[in-house]
Amino acid sequence: MWLLQLLLKAAIFFTLFAFALNNQHDAVVHFFFGTTWSAPLVLVLLTVFVMGVAVGVVGMVPRWWKHRRLAQLAKTTTTPEATPTTSADITHGI
Repeated sequence: MWLLQLLLKAAIFFTLFAFALNNQHDAVVHFFFGTTWSAPLVLVLLTVFVMGVAVGVVGMVPRWWKHRRLAQLAKTTTTPEATPTTSADITHGI
């Protein structure tokens, strides 16, 4: 199984590497007020991808904090009597 994973990772790497080699042409990004940025297309795509990931993470932080706070609250308010003791008491659902 590890060999299959290694081959899949190598295939993804070489596909992205070939994509980077084929897109070395300059791309011009036009900002506001006549400002431009000229860089290889791969660098522009990588920058946009990283910015998208950063925006997604920042957008999720308040929700993560809320769930963490609720988990801490649930952890402190549970009593040993409320926890299931037998396998029949444990429910498995979606």
